[in-house]
Amino acid sequence: MRPTAQKLLKENGLSALLVTKRVNVQYLTQTSVDDGILLVVPKGYILFVSDLEVEAVRKQAGKTVIIRSLASVAPALGKIKQCAFEEEDVTVARLKRWKKLFKGTSFVSSHDAVEECRRTKDAEELKSILKANSITEDILERIPSILKTGVTELGVAWIIESWAREQGAQKMGFDTIVGFGSHTSRPHHRPTSKKLKKGDLVQIDMGLVIDGYTSDRSAVYFTAKPTAEQTRVFAALEGAKNAGIAAIAPGVACREPDRVARDILKKHKLEKYFIHSLGHGVGLDIHEGVALSKRSDQIFLEHEVVTVEPGVYFPGKWGMRLEDMVVVQS
Repeated sequence: MRPTAQKLLKENGLSALLVTKRVNVQYLTQTSVDDGILLVVPKGYILFVSDLEVEAVRKQAGKTVIIRSLASVAPALGKIKQCAFEEEDVTVARLKRWKKLFKGTSFVSSHDAVEECRRTKDAEELKSILKANSITEDILERIPSILKTGVTELGVAWIIESWAREQGAQKMGFDTIVGFGSHTSRPHHRPTSKKLKKGDLVQIDMGLVIDGYTSDRSAVYFTAKPTAEQTRVFAALEGAKNAGIAAIAPGVACREPDRVARDILKKHKLEKYFIHSLGHGVGLDIHEGVALSKRSDQIFLEHEVVTVEPGVYFPGKWGMRLEDMVVVQS
C-alpha cells in the first residue's frame, strides 16, 4: 500500500514535505496532474492544482487527498515553519523564489523520500506491471512475422508502437530500440531508415505503459542460421541472465546478481564486452529504485520489480542483449 502522510514524514524525520516531481505526486495521490504541487503534512495530503484541473483531479483523488487551487499555495505554505523539498527536482532558481516569498519558512532538502516508498509495489501496481509485461511478450513473439527483407528499423518500431496501442497501451515506456546488423553493437541505438538484409542480427528493446506503469524487455532475432560465434554468445547471455535472476531475493545485495552474471560471461571470455550494469528497478519510471550494479550498496526489497539484461557488444560488428523483468519475492 502507498504510505500515509504520517508514515512518510515519520520515516524520513520530516515535519512537512513539498512534492514537486510529477511522478511522485501521481504515486502518492493516484492522480494524473499536469500542473500541481503536493504538500504533505501530518494531517494528510494537500494537492494544489491549476484551476483548469480541479474538477478532473477531484474525481481521481482518494478521500485522503484535499484538492485546492494553486493560488492557495502561498497562504498554506506560509503557516509552515520548516518544510522539506525534493532536492533532485527543485532548481536553485525555484528555491530562491520560495525563500523570498516565504521568509518565515525554513526549507530543508530531502533525498528520495518518495522514491524509496515506490520501490515496493502493492497488488494493484504489480497487476499493472504484469499486464504491461504480458502485452510486451505478445508483441515480441509477433516480431518474426514482420522481419522481411527491406523493412526498415523505423518501420519495425512504428509497427511495434501500433501493436502496443491496439492492445491498450497508453504510450511507449521509452523510445523503442530497433537495430539491424552492425547497429546492434550500440546499446542505445535509435532506429534509422536502415533496411533489413538476410543474415542481419536484429535487436529489439521495448516497453509500454499500462495505468502509468511500464514494462522493459529486450530480445534478439536471427534472420538466417546464426554463426558459431553468435550461437556461443547467445548461450552465454542466457546463462548469465538465468544466473542473475536466480540470485535475486529479498535481503540480497543488489550487486550480487551483477557479479554472478559477470562471472558467467568471464568464463566465456566475454566480460569486457559487457559494458553496462545488469539491470535496474522499474515502475512508474523506466529507471527507478535500485541499480543491479557492482557499485550498488542497496539490498532487494520484497515486491520490487527489476530488470535483468546482460549484453555483449562488439563495436562495428554486432551485439546482443537479453532482458527479462523480475518481481522480487521470497
